[in-house]
Amino acid sequence: MIKAAILYICTGKYDVFWKDFFESYERNFLPDTRKEYFVFTDADKLYKEDECDRIHKIYQERLGWPDDTLMRYHLFDTILEQLRLFDYIFFMNANCKCVAKIGEKEFLPIEKDVVVVQHPGAYRKKPRQFTYDRNPKSTAYIKRGHGKYYVCGGINGGKAAAYINLIKELKRNIDIDKENNIIARWHDESHINHYILEHDNWMLLSPSYCYAEGWNLPFEAKILVRDKSKYFDVDTMKSGKFIALLKKIKNAIKAVNWRKKCHF
Repeated sequence: MIKAAILYICTGKYDVFWKDFFESYERNFLPDTRKEYFVFTDADKLYKEDECDRIHKIYQERLGWPDDTLMRYHLFDTILEQLRLFDYIFFMNANCKCVAKIGEKEFLPIEKDVVVVQHPGAYRKKPRQFTYDRNPKSTAYIKRGHGKYYVCGGINGGKAAAYINLIKELKRNIDIDKENNIIARWHDESHINHYILEHDNWMLLSPSYCYAEGWNLPFEAKILVRDKSKYFDVDTMKSGKFIALLKKIKNAIKAVNWRKKCHF
């Protein structure tokens, strides 16, 4: 049986999506594949974590904005030895929900190495309208007149060896930018768009596999990307004030637990 690792990050309030994500992927995604979930989270408890030995929880605090998204490949890099045991590796955004059956033949990059998904906001646009990173000092830079597609950053994957190479390459490029005090325009998404410009080993899927909730797209919704604003204040989540408040709450809880332990 094919083995696939699914990478998932749900720090802060994003763990609200985990239950629906897990149930929908178990029900609809790659039914003939053994799926194991590597969940980077600061949640105390994950749905089904005690019942399913295919859920691997990795403690991860919020990094703050934009590092919560920009540094995701650095998180994946910490478990490469485990990932090498799989045939395929996929990353899915926390707010994804698999709403239709997705079989191996349609999703696995058999003839290619990597799978990426066309961004739903870009499929009708011409390349000159794509929001590529145009800063020539960034490793994500794409020169005007170059590039044919714009892909989303939140759904991608591939054959294990190829995807591990992708993880290493994007991590290295992001580190170079950080050393030069540069942050790519759309963070990790800018970097993966640069990746597909530099490589030809990828298979492109339609926005069916990144269908934005509430949009009217001429595609069948297969992976729905839920509207985060229905679950929490996204702007507050991105702000430094939220991080500071979260740490304050955690410290208060630790203090209470310590007092209980010491009986005063």
